[in-house]
Amino acid sequence: MNIEEAIKARHSVRAYKQQPLTDDTVKVLENAIEEQNRKGHLHIQLIKNEPKAFQGKLAKYGKFSNVSNYLVMAGQKADDLDERIGYYGEQLVLLAQTLGLNTCWVGLSYSKIPDTYVLEEGEVIKTYIAIGYGDNEGVSHKVKTIEKVSNTSDITPSWFRKGVEAALLAPTAVNQQKFFFEYIPARDGKPAQVIAKRSFSLIGYTKLDLGIAKYHFEVGAGKENFEWA
Repeated sequence: MNIEEAIKARHSVRAYKQQPLTDDTVKVLENAIEEQNRKGHLHIQLIKNEPKAFQGKLAKYGKFSNVSNYLVMAGQKADDLDERIGYYGEQLVLLAQTLGLNTCWVGLSYSKIPDTYVLEEGEVIKTYIAIGYGDNEGVSHKVKTIEKVSNTSDITPSWFRKGVEAALLAPTAVNQQKFFFEYIPARDGKPAQVIAKRSFSLIGYTKLDLGIAKYHFEVGAGKENFEWA
């Protein structure tokens, strides 16, 4: 399975088998985490065989079961931290899908268990990602139309539409999809540009969601076709 296939196959999964991650899978994940931490200036950590974080009341309310492996998504406080966590974290989520694993971004339904993670001075945890072998592959959800989340028209190139289509498959908080992509044609010797924007949400998480959607857009559109404005 490649990344494009993973985008289409991946759905949020909340119930997992009591099956530990294999040593080979852990090695691949930890190498990828190291790379994403370096690129995104983050402090993502893989926690293995630790069930307590998803045994509290919030986890039960979120209908999580048998979660014993998860990613702690942390980094230095910054205005763009949420977006970077979404952008680089989703790369780990899709990698996990290619490895035969299932995942779920988790905003509130977890407990922070002391001594399971390390935070440096100035670092904060923004979210967790449940990861493991799911009881099922999850289900797809209704998505907005391309026209609702972009300025797609008869004159926009096909790669832009493909990018928006991939973004519409990105996980967002309660499937809110509060993002918008605007195509700007190439001119004055400059390549085509794309503006990625988020709109207001009472639920929040729009910065995180935008980071996830931007990575999906890049995969669908091809990074060589445009620049972010």
